[in-house]
Amino acid sequence: MGSFPSRASPVPYASGESSSLADILERVLDKGIVIAGDIRINLLDIELLTIKLRIIVASVDKAREMGIDWWEHDPSLSSRHAGGALEEENRRLRAELEELRRERITGRRAEER
Repeated sequence: MGSFPSRASPVPYASGESSSLADILERVLDKGIVIAGDIRINLLDIELLTIKLRIIVASVDKAREMGIDWWEHDPSLSSRHAGGALEEENRRLRAELEELRRERITGRRAEER
């Protein structure tokens, strides 16, 4: 195996300093860490699948500083989400569907008489 240059800069530690897991976790959450990688599956030079992985580990405050706040707007993750256009459209379409079903059933009954 060859050696590859690392893109990550080493975390400066004083010599003889021991860090507990809590210290390391606090440092990572405070500064944030990005892990990026691609997985490609090829068969005879034909690309079959590409998976791009981008993982950010940071505290909520640090994520907000970076402009990442998707969890606040995701209806499955936020209790503050008050519905939205899609939910309203879904309700309207379900009501229309129910009305069409009723009309179809009512039409069949009238034909049977």
